[in-house]
Amino acid sequence: MKTTFTLRLIHAQAEHARDAANQAFTLIDEIENALSRYIPGSDVSQINQMKSGQTLYISETCYECMRIALRIYVDSDGLFDITLGRQIEHQKNAMAGVVPRIEGQLMVDPDRPVIHCVEAGREIDLGGIGKGYALDRIVPLLRDLGIQSGLIAAGASTQLAFGENSWKIELTGSTNMPVVELKNQALSVSGISIQGSHIVSPRQAELTQFPHARVRVIHKEAACADAWSTACLLMTEGEIETVKDRIKIHCS
Repeated sequence: MKTTFTLRLIHAQAEHARDAANQAFTLIDEIENALSRYIPGSDVSQINQMKSGQTLYISETCYECMRIALRIYVDSDGLFDITLGRQIEHQKNAMAGVVPRIEGQLMVDPDRPVIHCVEAGREIDLGGIGKGYALDRIVPLLRDLGIQSGLIAAGASTQLAFGENSWKIELTGSTNMPVVELKNQALSVSGISIQGSHIVSPRQAELTQFPHARVRVIHKEAACADAWSTACLLMTEGEIETVKDRIKIHCS
């Protein structure tokens, strides 16, 4: 996921908290080994190499993350799209030449962790949701290990607070940035100065500039906050109004 995970855990015994953190990092590694498009043999790398007519069984981890992403794709009217992998790679690496066309078709089986390749050529990238998904996954593990409260973060863009403690998050960037208080919530921030070069819009042909310089989203789930912060960066004010009752959105 090409980011640094940080865990701030509250427990009476430091050694116990350290052991729990090590188990959480192990789980993060397992999640990355399933979701990264850059790791040979990962679920995503195998999906991106599928041939027409091929069927692939994937891990529950990848299946669950993709199902969440597809739900947000529908709710965002297609603005959060994990199937733009070729275009994301082209833009991220500042490749020369024409932007690759989006071709091919994949189908996620609704009943079991299986991907069907209807037509070869489609590639997925879970970079816009994988970090948040990993944070969501490690909270139940930490609770099972006796850690009842903490603040966990994936880089500076996505953070998740759990338990009875409130956490004040100082946002970095331009002057007069507010302090956000989190309690059993996730915060994700997207902005053109942070990761604009990594964001590809399905409206690329008609998008001359990003509608917002920065968007921050608070949601109870980190995966949703992560994905929605990307989607909302591409939305007009009117489109944001249509989803504000489902998520807390702040634009600047």
